[in-house]
Amino acid sequence: MAARASALSTQTTTRCMPLASRNAVKVSARAAPFNKSAQALRLVMTPKRVTTRTLAVAPVAEEMKFAGQSLDTLIAESKDERLKHLEEQSMAALKLAVEGMDGPVFPNALIAGDCVITHLLSRLGYLKDGKCKVMVVDTFHLFDETMDFLKEVEEFYGFKAEVFQAEGCADKAEYDTKYGADLWKENIEEYDRVCKVEPFQRGLRETGCKCMINGRTRWQGFERAYIDLYESAPVNGGLAKVNPLAYWTFEDTFDYIAKYKIPAHPLHAKGYPSIGDAKDTIPIPEDGSVTFTDFKFEGDKTQWLDYASERKGRFVGLKTADGKTKTECGIHVAGAEKTWDRDLWESGKFCQAMEDEYETLAANLSAKGITVAKYRGDEERDFVSAEFNVESFPTINVVSGGTATKYESEERDATSLAAFVESA
Repeated sequence: MAARASALSTQTTTRCMPLASRNAVKVSARAAPFNKSAQALRLVMTPKRVTTRTLAVAPVAEEMKFAGQSLDTLIAESKDERLKHLEEQSMAALKLAVEGMDGPVFPNALIAGDCVITHLLSRLGYLKDGKCKVMVVDTFHLFDETMDFLKEVEEFYGFKAEVFQAEGCADKAEYDTKYGADLWKENIEEYDRVCKVEPFQRGLRETGCKCMINGRTRWQGFERAYIDLYESAPVNGGLAKVNPLAYWTFEDTFDYIAKYKIPAHPLHAKGYPSIGDAKDTIPIPEDGSVTFTDFKFEGDKTQWLDYASERKGRFVGLKTADGKTKTECGIHVAGAEKTWDRDLWESGKFCQAMEDEYETLAANLSAKGITVAKYRGDEERDFVSAEFNVESFPTINVVSGGTATKYESEERDATSLAAFVESA
């Protein structure tokens, strides 16, 4: 049987596949190798479709130029110019504080901003020559890395900080014996007073501070949104305050640290944007995915750098006495000088929490031969608990005939207190 080849018109690619057939057909010389004796092979054209894909490549847009300069270059230059301005402003403020004021002292918490201030003071030559004293408050609840880092910073810049702790306590063991390891859980305000505020103010007094340098910034949050480079506070008879980083953002701070390779707290590399007490400080975010390591950020740095985000990991889980979320340790809050500095009443007539009514009471009772005295029972807890039935502070007791009678009323006016004293 004769076979007739027909033309196959297709847009696909074809491939020939040999199939056995009973009919002997001579196709071409190419098919000859497939012929065997009486049986021949017939070539069957089996088209195989091949899909062709076309990749459309958009033309690369030219980078936008600003007066012939690239966007990245302009941004980098503008940030550098900003840092130069901030640096000049901060150094001028520090010069005024150290050279124009008496008793300049820098309370250093070793957080990012304080590391920048330390660097600037060193560049100005104020650390090695001792023109500016540095003080540190050890709360006995800091991360181990913090006090180790202090030693590194002291060695790097060639100075020695004065360290202040809870009064009468040489170490954490003595503190636990005197105040209890869980004081911060039982009474956070009292913990702040004992471990932070009192040592801080004592440090200012003992260093002869007349001008305090600190690292607060407007960027840190709404409580600090309007601070200026220069302030005054009625602490220790009058105190000038210089905030050299007042107008810096947190991003400025890390950009500056990276620019000058400034020693920074090692916990930044473990996800902590700000570092306080170990008991209530956490990484942000908590999985530690954002770090500042080898002078550059890893992860989504905006979680650290957004407004009011620097201290998001601080005071975690802490509430004030009125149930509000705690955002300050008590050192810089308004009225701290009234709440804490005045509790060591110069006249020595009464106890903690000095109010005008108590002064009136003391004057009236003294005229009647009744002694009004203060006693720091918070420092002798076991004794006052056993002898005076005291469980919290401050407590008012009338001691007569060897018996202590506690004043239970919340009425703290002089008339009510006098009536209680005379009836006891």
